[in-house]
Amino acid sequence: MASRANTIARAEAYFDQGSFQEDLARLVAIETESQNPDQLPELYRYLTEEMKPLLEGMGFTTSLIDNTDDRGGPLLFAERIEDPSFETILTYGHGDVIRAQTEQWREGLHPFRLVEEGERLYGRGTADNKCQHLINLKALSCLLEERGSLGFNVKVIIETSEETGSVGLSECFRAHSDKLKADVLIASDGPRLQPDWPTMFMGSRGGVNFDLKVNLRDGANHSGNWGGLLADPAMILSHAIASICDVKGQIQIEEWRPDSLTPKIQEALKGLPIGDGGPEISANWGEEGLSAPERAFGWNSFAVLAMKSGVPEAPVNAISGHASAHCQLRYVVGTESDDILPALRRHLDKHGFSMVEIVPADRVFFQATRLDPDHPWVDFVRDSLTETSGKNPHVLPNLAGSLPNDSFTDILGLPTIWVPHSYGGCSQHAPNEHILKSVSRDALRLMAGLFWDISERR
Repeated sequence: MASRANTIARAEAYFDQGSFQEDLARLVAIETESQNPDQLPELYRYLTEEMKPLLEGMGFTTSLIDNTDDRGGPLLFAERIEDPSFETILTYGHGDVIRAQTEQWREGLHPFRLVEEGERLYGRGTADNKCQHLINLKALSCLLEERGSLGFNVKVIIETSEETGSVGLSECFRAHSDKLKADVLIASDGPRLQPDWPTMFMGSRGGVNFDLKVNLRDGANHSGNWGGLLADPAMILSHAIASICDVKGQIQIEEWRPDSLTPKIQEALKGLPIGDGGPEISANWGEEGLSAPERAFGWNSFAVLAMKSGVPEAPVNAISGHASAHCQLRYVVGTESDDILPALRRHLDKHGFSMVEIVPADRVFFQATRLDPDHPWVDFVRDSLTETSGKNPHVLPNLAGSLPNDSFTDILGLPTIWVPHSYGGCSQHAPNEHILKSVSRDALRLMAGLFWDISERR
């Protein structure tokens, strides 16, 4: 007799017998750097040589979708419709990775070679996101092997442009909204709050990137001859940035301060762990009076990602004519996204910084999203993860980072549940990216159990 326990046992065997590691090694070896235009053939290869055969072997029909945006890579759509009356689950993954940064990986590692060291599996895309969608698809495969059918319908979208802001994804969803109709999105990305404890979240913070620039004159001028006579663009820019946040990082622009940290959201965030496996959290940084989870998941954060004036690598005794900073606002639901940069313009002008130019980034970014923690699908997934793990999962209204979740919520109108399969110390977007074997095995068990439970909902 087919059973939940047997489905989970199949997932365990897939990991324990080494098949998971073999499959992941092939995926990691494909150099899917979407930020490098020269790697476009690799994006196609990932979909046609790996994802397409995997899904078709599970009885899915597949179709390749060329991106209508020249900046984006292709997408793969797949579906297995067992009965139009059944519930339909949409799942998602992205096969592209951030730039390899090959020279910065430590000795013995290479971004496009899976390397096992103790509990860790190293390689670009292990955590973000190849491991995560591989786990979900293989958990579905375990259910198929156990039951002979799923007992529900599944649609899959694999994109290859997430690391460039999912360019073209929203246009694809609008063009194919009928094809993508479903009852819920269940997908995986991002980290758990703790490696040994399941996490689920229902949305993500949005993000806006922009440059602040001060251009006062062409060229640089000798600091001895002209010091005290020429305005310094680096000083002006530094003061402008200092007006945005105070010395503790508290946002000073009223329109950037959200109104959505309600008692219900505060209760949902109460007592959640944060920062496990990462750097030590800075004391007395961020919005005063908020807990660390409230600052990360319920509030907005401003960051200066890079700054430049003159030639930092070889400074000379000269006052530069210009300075620039690349900045970012991560924001939650309750922030008017269309007013973020206009509000910044008004703020800078009010404080005497009309000479500071605001240049929006070319990179597309995502809108903030959040699902009510009391939604029935939240309860269902939570109960399933609890049954498999024996632990009450950490439930977040939204991830602190950003995902293309707005395409699923705003265009397709779906409730969204994300079950992450990585952890905070995975070096995502950095050299030496890796996953933990223990988390991967546990994730296979959780997803196999969850898909079994969905099959039993009728």
